[in-house]
Amino acid sequence: MSGQATGRRYMVPVDVHLILLRDGPKGRQVLLSRRAGDVYAAGMWHLPSGHLDGPHEDVVEGGIREQAEETGLLSDRSDIRAAVTVHHRAPSGSARVGIFLVVLDWQGEPRILEEDRCDGMDWFRWDGLPEPMVAYCRAGLDAYRAGARLAVHFQQPGDPVAHDPARDRLRIVPDGPETVGVTPPDDAVRAFAERAVGRIGSWTDTSSAGETSRVWRVARASGGTWYVKQHQNATFHHREVHACRHWVAALGPHAPRLVAADPVHRTVVLTRLPGRPLHGQALPVGMECEVHRQVGELTARYHQAADAIPAPPPGPGSLLRHLEVARPLLAPGEEDLVLHLAELRGTLPPTEHVPILGDLQPRNILVDTTVTADTTGSTDIPASPVWAGLIDFERSELGLAVRDFVRLLDTWVGRPDLCEAFFTGYGRALTDDERQRLRCEAALDAVSGIAYGHSRHDPELVERGRRTLRALRTDTLI
Repeated sequence: MSGQATGRRYMVPVDVHLILLRDGPKGRQVLLSRRAGDVYAAGMWHLPSGHLDGPHEDVVEGGIREQAEETGLLSDRSDIRAAVTVHHRAPSGSARVGIFLVVLDWQGEPRILEEDRCDGMDWFRWDGLPEPMVAYCRAGLDAYRAGARLAVHFQQPGDPVAHDPARDRLRIVPDGPETVGVTPPDDAVRAFAERAVGRIGSWTDTSSAGETSRVWRVARASGGTWYVKQHQNATFHHREVHACRHWVAALGPHAPRLVAADPVHRTVVLTRLPGRPLHGQALPVGMECEVHRQVGELTARYHQAADAIPAPPPGPGSLLRHLEVARPLLAPGEEDLVLHLAELRGTLPPTEHVPILGDLQPRNILVDTTVTADTTGSTDIPASPVWAGLIDFERSELGLAVRDFVRLLDTWVGRPDLCEAFFTGYGRALTDDERQRLRCEAALDAVSGIAYGHSRHDPELVERGRRTLRALRTDTLI
């Protein structure tokens, strides 16, 4: 029976907590005081806080009053910002609602004014909070650092009043969706990622258009950025995890590192690299050439990350199925050219399979013009005005080395300087057989790209395939 039905309305106290922050010599600091005397949680650290005096006082007024009474610091309403609301239940079973506020500015220096209730006051770093600390207060700080707006902290009978990491009762209530069309991670992915890196303050969807694998940039509440990727299928998950565990180390600091993998939910957590995708950037010519040279060198390292094995005979693949979809978009003579190159592919001398990236294209090349190789710990690529790194290994496998050059060909059309720079970094030029094989692989990739782009309404992918076929037809590809 509800309280309304019995005539007794359920009510809980409202208290307010002040989060005062400053930048110290070793990072962000928060002001805490230590409770003392005949009070609840004596000897434990806590934020400046207190109850509202009555219905005449709103939470901002109450916070400003409590701050002045406890610390001597004076603030105006304009200095106060909302942090987080926490519904708390103590081990005794009593409950309350806590309003946590951030204080942007104040006058004076903090000092102890209620000596019968407080025997210590100091600034502490986020990563150096003191113990013992009231669990309720710590929950509010952790929720705020996680970017939460609302949290529940219901302790169980027998729980200590002091914060105990083994009995973390904080439960963050997720925010509602803010951006139409952005897919948030499900609860299982969130939980996996937080087990890997700690409580996460923000999730930003950075998935590429047209891709069904989902990627989020996550910021940990206490600092640091990672990427969380949920693969569209088990094959891509296995490939990326295998590549990260066995081959990616050959790239040194020029590739992300695998932090954790969850095969059940096909999810990985990866470290963050500096820079932005090469796709869409307008770089000076010399800088472009240097990027391609570095990418060539990194590609060579990857191809040498494991011993080569004999390649099996090429199978028929799905060319005919792709041609059925792409045919209306092909120029006269292009279908015959593709069929000819597919037949030629089966007659070329046997080659070897090596670790390949599988999707080496400008969007998977990161470029940073503010970070040099020296500052990232690399000693084998000389420092330069530009730094390149590689991401996305879900299509990595053992395959023909020339397949990694296919999706760069479009970048090299009309830019022989970029092609030359890449193979300078790669360490050698292509043999005649490799050039022929590259033409064959480019034709097959172009047709599959046109078919896939047409079915997924991705005009950029369609146009890239058509440009490749046009370059093949006019013999201007490489």
